[in-house]
Amino acid sequence: MATFLYKLGRLSFRRRHLVALIWVALLTLAGVGAASAPAAGNSSFSIPGTEAQKAFDLLEQRFPGTSADGATARVVFKAPSGEKMTDPGNKATVQDTVKELSDGSEVVRVTDPYQAKAVSKDGTIAYAQVSYKVSGMELDDAAKDALEDSAQDARKAGLTVEIGGDALQAVPHTGSSEVIGIAVAAVVLVITFGSLVAAGLPLLTALIGVGIGVSAITGLASALDLGTTTSTLAMMIGLAVGIDYALFIVSRYRAELAEGREREEAAGRAVGTAGSAVVFAGLTVVIALVGLSVVNIPMLTKMGIAAAGTVAIAVLIALTMVPALLGYAGRRVKPMGEKGKLLGRTSKQKPERPNLGTRWASFVVRRPLAVLLLGVIGLGAAAVPATSLELGLPDDGSQPTSTTQRRAYDLLSEGFGPGFNGPLMVVVDAKGSDDPKAVFAETGDAIKGLKDVVTVTPAQPNKAGDTATITVIPGSKPSSVTTENLVHGIRDAGADIKADTDANVLVTGSTAMNIDVSEKLNDALVPYLVLVVGLAFLLLIVVFRSILVPLKAALGFLLSVMAALGAVVAVFQWGWLSGLMGVEQTGPVMSMMPIFMVGVVFGLAMDYEVFLVTRMREAYVHGEKPAQAVVTGFRHGARVVTAAAVIMMAVFAGFIGSSESMVKMIGFGLAIAVFFDAFIVRMAIVPAVLALLGRKAWWLPKWLDRALPNVDVEGEGLRTRTDRGDEDRELVRA
Repeated sequence: MATFLYKLGRLSFRRRHLVALIWVALLTLAGVGAASAPAAGNSSFSIPGTEAQKAFDLLEQRFPGTSADGATARVVFKAPSGEKMTDPGNKATVQDTVKELSDGSEVVRVTDPYQAKAVSKDGTIAYAQVSYKVSGMELDDAAKDALEDSAQDARKAGLTVEIGGDALQAVPHTGSSEVIGIAVAAVVLVITFGSLVAAGLPLLTALIGVGIGVSAITGLASALDLGTTTSTLAMMIGLAVGIDYALFIVSRYRAELAEGREREEAAGRAVGTAGSAVVFAGLTVVIALVGLSVVNIPMLTKMGIAAAGTVAIAVLIALTMVPALLGYAGRRVKPMGEKGKLLGRTSKQKPERPNLGTRWASFVVRRPLAVLLLGVIGLGAAAVPATSLELGLPDDGSQPTSTTQRRAYDLLSEGFGPGFNGPLMVVVDAKGSDDPKAVFAETGDAIKGLKDVVTVTPAQPNKAGDTATITVIPGSKPSSVTTENLVHGIRDAGADIKADTDANVLVTGSTAMNIDVSEKLNDALVPYLVLVVGLAFLLLIVVFRSILVPLKAALGFLLSVMAALGAVVAVFQWGWLSGLMGVEQTGPVMSMMPIFMVGVVFGLAMDYEVFLVTRMREAYVHGEKPAQAVVTGFRHGARVVTAAAVIMMAVFAGFIGSSESMVKMIGFGLAIAVFFDAFIVRMAIVPAVLALLGRKAWWLPKWLDRALPNVDVEGEGLRTRTDRGDEDRELVRA
């Protein structure tokens, strides 16, 4: 592989005009496709195999035209102090609002609070529910404007009016912090390279790669039913790995220049050596992201595949466009150790002066056991909060208090109780029963006898009379463990009813769907972990030709991901530093966070493992002792890996400013995971373990050594090729 990539790097350097033209053409084509593609709606949130999804599908069949999965809005009214919602003036205002809301072309129905008995016991709060034909992201702007205008008219009459539900669902924005993250990355690159030109190359290529990836996702969003979060995730990961991969190529290029090689030869060798690490690091990320499909949640599968595609583009750009741009840069990219005028140094550093990476590695090699114990204990302490992890999906209660959705949520809790924000819909399928009406009544009575039930509405049968819906209002908030227990209690009661009457009782609604998603993700976590870690373990055996090094990499990853989950629980569930992170409402951790972090963090963790340890193996293969190889790997790679980690943390941290709680949590979780993995696991635990193992670290059974393909990540073939070329040149001179 190293020889092939070496030739690719030289070709890209030499034919830089063609390579640059191809990538610019791809960017233009993707941009035109994104601009001309129809606007994408909200990705359909179907969860195959869950009871909540089966109930939704049954409602579509038995209650045609009701749009069970359509958007809803709750317009919540509160009377001025000292007044009641039943006062004639306030009642007239509400009824005028209901009439105005009913005129929308996408509106299915609007409930009148006074007819539906949707007025609180103290008479101060009432609400009207608006049901739409389409989902919140598919609603026309005119429908959303009409909803807000109606509320504003009621406010002018003196009422407090807020709007909850998903009808006003908006595209999440990240704010200025994302730009700050990119700016931090730029500063780190300038410090690392000491040159604006060298620092600009990774940023430019990463932006081009992300531009192509996100534009392609935007262009295909409508056809493939991709949600807005899909492009956000692709941008987050694509930008981080794109900068890192280009950073490693440019750094190795400068190291080759420092050894006296010509620029084209240096570009070829940089792609042949560091490029090999980029390929395998990219493969681990792609495996982790594509592996999300085993969870069998379509939205998560699409997010993973789209992000994996962006990572693949980042790898291809690093292997081709980076050497092409190095050809354009010429002498403006200085050899390693030689700084540009930007930092005020033009002479090479003294070679005998060890850098920080060398000094740190030497310290770890001298005291490996102490460093190992300190790192493991520290990560273990950070992981302690993960033992109290509670999972759920965000609702309006997790929105900032500045939003009308959150204020509507709080008003409903005040007037009707916390469980009113998460009603459960029970669907009774009595088609196979002899007396459907009796089954409906029996189901309602059974639910009334359960704990934490506040209200059970009378059964509402369909026209055929064989299926009915029953609305259940819990006493606890939607994301509570008590509500989850109630859902399981209703399903247990439904199993008894089925045994007696042969009728199916299904629980659905957004709250039940969230519970089913959490359980599905929990059940899939172990199989996913085995699949992803197993495939990557086999891949790393091929890369490092060792059993213990990949095993150590996997165990180190588990430490870092558990510590990161502990930090997420501490901030988003316990509320530590929540004000600093912009978390206004603590609650359960997003249910897809553990499996998502396992996938993404594992791929990123293997990036640093591959980049750092391949340099150590390269030194070991070329004759250095194990301890000295560790120091050599750090001398060449620690500075670059540190810069890459800081850049990735900055990019991920930029998404903490997002208005979407899911994106905010993902940004924080990935940023802290990169910190733990890069600076504690890879920079401390890894060298300590390798120093303790010595030559055993690189042990591989002979039969397996013969069976494995030789991918030559260390570039041994390039060294042989160069040595042979040097001998030929000496003969010519003689």
